[in-house]
Amino acid sequence: MKPVSEILLLSSAFLQKKGIERAKRLSEDLLAHFLGIKRIDLYMQFDRPLLDGELIPFKEWLKRLGRGEPLEYILGEVSFFGCLFRVDSRVLIPRPETEVLVDLVAKRMGNATSLWDLCTGSGCIGISLKKKFPQLHVIISDISSDALSLACENAKRNEVEVAARLGDFTSVMEDKVDILVCNPPYISSQELLHLDPSVRDFEPHLALFGGSSGLTFYERLSRDIDACLNPQGKVFLEIGATQGEAVKQIFESPIWKKRELIQDYSGKDRFFFLEKQ
Repeated sequence: MKPVSEILLLSSAFLQKKGIERAKRLSEDLLAHFLGIKRIDLYMQFDRPLLDGELIPFKEWLKRLGRGEPLEYILGEVSFFGCLFRVDSRVLIPRPETEVLVDLVAKRMGNATSLWDLCTGSGCIGISLKKKFPQLHVIISDISSDALSLACENAKRNEVEVAARLGDFTSVMEDKVDILVCNPPYISSQELLHLDPSVRDFEPHLALFGGSSGLTFYERLSRDIDACLNPQGKVFLEIGATQGEAVKQIFESPIWKKRELIQDYSGKDRFFFLEKQ
């Protein structure tokens, strides 16, 4: 039998020995979830005793953390834009930068009635926007049947109805939409060498890597997108922090009346906005 305080110390020391960053915070998050309480409430229960038998599942989770597996996959869920999404190795883990993208779309929604979430993954973008705008017709699509299956589960979990389409890129589109939003694969071959192991070794490569330059998706989209958008249609893309000018050049077509690079909270180019003539 050990108190919560000792379990946290031992867990943090174990993760530090494994070279895991933020060992203390990860230990707290893991134990709080295991106990079904908020992280801050751990400090109110430092003396709470736990039997060794009770801790068997927690120890298995801790071993997974020690191997570098992302906490979100171990917990199986992540909060995003006021919704809760199930996540596992079939999809990328939704990140704060993408929440900024969703907020940007929401603020520029205008009179749009239809939206396509391309490369939907967990469905976090399209489902969050459908939750905020119930009258919006939302289409989610992905080339991965595993990812799309999980996205559909997340739609049910968040009590929204979306149209799900399995297929490659624009081949799934039957009608034009007012808004296209996407967080595509944009990691280059060079960036792969420096990618955090927790991302490189656990998250799906299909959703990460955008060819040798990282720009393959944008190049293809620039050729096909016109046929998918209504007049005055809008496009919102997440991009790599060093890709801004390159992406802007890719979309130089005269069909666009507006092309805008938008920075994230750290001042880096992170989003690209297009508006059609």
